[in-house]
Amino acid sequence: MRTAYDVETVRTAERALMARLPEGALMQRAAAGLAAACADLLGKVYGARVALLVGSGDNGGDALYAGARLARRGAGVTALLLAPDRAHPGGVAALRAAGGTALDAQTPAAPELVGRADLVLDGIVGIGGKGGLRPRAAQLAEAARGLVVAVDLPSGVDANTGEVHGDAVRADATVTFGTYKPGLLIDPAREYAGALRLVDIGLELPPADARLEALQHADVAELLPSPTGESDKYRRGVVGVVAGSARYPGAAVLAVAGALHGGAGAVRYVGPAADAVLARFPETLVSAGPPAKAGRVQSWVIGPGLGDDASALPDVLASDVPVLIDADGLRLAGAAAVRARTAPTLLTPHAGEAAALLGVARDEVEGQRLQSVRELAKRYRATTLLKGSTTLVAAPSGAAARVNPTGTPWLATAGSGDVLSGLTGSLLAAGLHPLDAASAGAYLHGLAARFAADGAPVSAQDVAGAVRAAWRSVQDG
Repeated sequence: MRTAYDVETVRTAERALMARLPEGALMQRAAAGLAAACADLLGKVYGARVALLVGSGDNGGDALYAGARLARRGAGVTALLLAPDRAHPGGVAALRAAGGTALDAQTPAAPELVGRADLVLDGIVGIGGKGGLRPRAAQLAEAARGLVVAVDLPSGVDANTGEVHGDAVRADATVTFGTYKPGLLIDPAREYAGALRLVDIGLELPPADARLEALQHADVAELLPSPTGESDKYRRGVVGVVAGSARYPGAAVLAVAGALHGGAGAVRYVGPAADAVLARFPETLVSAGPPAKAGRVQSWVIGPGLGDDASALPDVLASDVPVLIDADGLRLAGAAAVRARTAPTLLTPHAGEAAALLGVARDEVEGQRLQSVRELAKRYRATTLLKGSTTLVAAPSGAAARVNPTGTPWLATAGSGDVLSGLTGSLLAAGLHPLDAASAGAYLHGLAARFAADGAPVSAQDVAGAVRAAWRSVQDG
């Protein structure tokens, strides 16, 4: 599992470690790891041209000491000091002693030096930086044509939230120290970070203090249900699906497809698209009556393709089993009814739906994804899965949050969310906690999309069909 910690937690751990180490030792550890990563990316260090964009903080010091190491290996290293009077003096001295050059970033030749470099190291600001780049820094970052490597995180992005306000460095790779920072895992900042490399510098960070988690294959494998010799369909879980309408029968078919591939023992369908569902999935148990009379279920999924028909919502919301609310259900349910539930509830909005629930503009949700998902979870007292370029999951308290590392832009296709709802609802029926069900469902869904796409466009049906392959991949490690 990847864990990310906020700036203050990282700073506290760094201070505790520095108190036990000789002065400057922690920066040297970081610089050694940074230089090694840069050497790997360059392939050949001797004769390479390296430009350092150096600010006044410790990130600038890391860049200078790493540049000194590269210079000793034969690279031509030039540091451009954005604040010459405040640049790390030891780092500047080390670079010059190794044969490198340090110049004022205001020198007219600076953009050309950056443009000619094989590798540009971004040490402008660190994890405490706020707001976008200043004009000269932005100009120099824009001039880069070679590989761009960010020190700890790209300058100009918010380490805690992933927000980007103004100009920021777009890195090909980010070498981060001690632990991941939330902003490296969340869009829009994630797009600026490139490939991530973590350098262990010896920080001690309690897992309970993590601000954000990203599950990996092994974590998801531990969560997935597995039948035993004593299993029957009820022990495996039965998921009820209320979806579809005369106008949108396909939403019901896709939600049922996701549910059938999600590990539950059976799927009960309630709604007007029964003929379409049975034609595609004859194993589905269908009911023409209200949800309260459909039979035993261990979870409900409601919302995909409902249109304006809210007649089934009272029964579903009054049930004592976990309920996943998606799509039209989010618009129709009402905040008071959701908050009044005593059994677990899982909301699965995309950014537009989340914006409507919060009463803000869509751009605000997309620019503040972590804050938005936490606010939704707290406001509705429900686990919330915010779909998008990075899918986030937050518990009702808003404290525990996860980011999904799988997926592909090809998932932005009609009906893919319906598949995710059915899949996740099935995991709820199998007994997973809502935070785990949402996390595992998003992980499998994104992985299935990768398998189905293989670099080409996919449909929601393709994604549903690839869930089994994703499940096997996770279980096989």
